[in-house]
Amino acid sequence: MVKVVLFCGGLGMRIRSSSESQPKPMLPIGSRPVLWHIMKYYAHFGHKDFILALGYGANAVKEYFLNYEETRSNDFVLTHGGRQVNLLSSDISDWRITFVDTGMDTAIGERLRRVRPHLDDDEVFLANYGDVLTDSPLDEMITDFLTTDAVGTLLAVPPPDSFHVVQMTEEGKMTGLEAVGGLQMRINGGYFVLRQGIFDYLNEGEDLVMDACVRAARDGRFRARPYDGFWAPMDTLKERAYLEDMNRRADRPWAVWESAPATKRANGLRW
Repeated sequence: MVKVVLFCGGLGMRIRSSSESQPKPMLPIGSRPVLWHIMKYYAHFGHKDFILALGYGANAVKEYFLNYEETRSNDFVLTHGGRQVNLLSSDISDWRITFVDTGMDTAIGERLRRVRPHLDDDEVFLANYGDVLTDSPLDEMITDFLTTDAVGTLLAVPPPDSFHVVQMTEEGKMTGLEAVGGLQMRINGGYFVLRQGIFDYLNEGEDLVMDACVRAARDGRFRARPYDGFWAPMDTLKERAYLEDMNRRADRPWAVWESAPATKRANGLRW
């Protein structure tokens, strides 16, 4: 079992409605927050020791798990007029969750530095932004990484093709238009496998990706794993509505714990 660091400090200003004040990882897909869906994904692969790097809305995250309702996502038997509830299955009884307040306006890299003591002496650990879903085979990603001497790897996915790239001359004449998803490029998918050596590239107050990962890559010590299966972020109201609609239709490719091994399918955001 490998520890999983989840960054839970984002404001999520682009995704919240005017009536919502929850941190982005706590915004729901169906009856559970997106953070729960991500944790279930990791638990499916046997990684159930979580470290939550908290920021904005830290109390909302703490209260959710302190008052966790197993009956919302598990079958149960109710007897004695509701005085006794016997669960037929459990979500989190074998999870270990460490809650660490890492500050309100802290960069992702600094959040990682502040939870480092909770990694103990574990050489390898996992990390995630806490707002993106996939059905990528995590076990394969870890196995491939362990064969290298890199300090980290990230999931590299095609960009959502809801935008188009305009090709034009200096005079402003348009010469072409292409969906960004069709270009030969990949973006950071937000799923990381890291070694403690990443801290050699990460200074106080810095960003994980644009500072530490870039430096490690220049030294030839950072890798990217391409993946063309399901991947979907939850950064905007449109993206959240897309995931909610999939959940309503019981089309939940990220819910690898509900089905056979993940199958290849199109990139998450297609309109």
